[in-house]
Amino acid sequence: MSIQWFPGHMTQARKKAGETLAMADVVVEVLDARLPQASSNPMIHELRAFRQRPCLKLLNKADMADPEVTKLWLEYFDKQPGVKAVAISCKKASDVARIPGLAQKLAPHRNDAVKPLRLMIMGVPNVGKSTLMNAMVKKKVAAVGDQPAVTKSQQRIDISSRLTLYDTPGMLWPKIEHPIDGLMLAASHSIGVNAYIDEEVATFLASFLLESYPALLTARYGFATEGIDGVMVIEAVAKKRGCLLKGKGKGGELDLEKAACILLTDYRSGALGRISLETPTLREARAILLKQAAAVNVEKD
Repeated sequence: MSIQWFPGHMTQARKKAGETLAMADVVVEVLDARLPQASSNPMIHELRAFRQRPCLKLLNKADMADPEVTKLWLEYFDKQPGVKAVAISCKKASDVARIPGLAQKLAPHRNDAVKPLRLMIMGVPNVGKSTLMNAMVKKKVAAVGDQPAVTKSQQRIDISSRLTLYDTPGMLWPKIEHPIDGLMLAASHSIGVNAYIDEEVATFLASFLLESYPALLTARYGFATEGIDGVMVIEAVAKKRGCLLKGKGKGGELDLEKAACILLTDYRSGALGRISLETPTLREARAILLKQAAAVNVEKD
């Protein structure tokens, strides 16, 4: 299944972001620590590369990600030119308080009161940009919701004479080339619900958890994971949580859609435990498989 989601307002948002970036000193890209590369918008990289702006990558929701995997991602990003990566939780005031200082190091010329340090907050939908903005300003200036694309317009916030923030809407890109990226983004709630089927995304998630975090499934739902696949995980969740279809003729048939939503919600909330959906090594292996598949398709054509 190839998931694509690019609402109309994102085209205008991208254009506006490109114009505003000319005035910004540092791009603060908010990522989901559970899928740091999949949640990194290539359009943001293109825009900042064109303007030659440094980037502070915030691996948000780090308290929900596998800490050992997060360390690998921090090392991976820190090797990139003009990039500094840090793991945070936007809900922790102490983490948020570090951001201006970290950004300042990427723009040392903005270390006086002549002109403010101008930070442009960017990222895909639902990674915590609005929560970050509210925490930095210390009041509600951005709408926060559990649905992607809550913020649809850009705003400027002058925090002090030395710090200005530009908040941008969450943006995806027109075509998600890696099908697994679409599944990871959907599982993590960065894609609108009308663009995917819960059961298919949950089956992907269940298959990954079986391979990488089977003990967390057992701890949460109380069933053994040996000898089962992703579909059977959804069925097991349905049985354990009493998800049954109602209505004449349904009997005791399992409500797999409801069970899928339970699994996705437990992952998104962190109730399942600390999980990372990709590592730098796994990312590279998936990229190789994708290239091989593309080469096969070219030969067939």
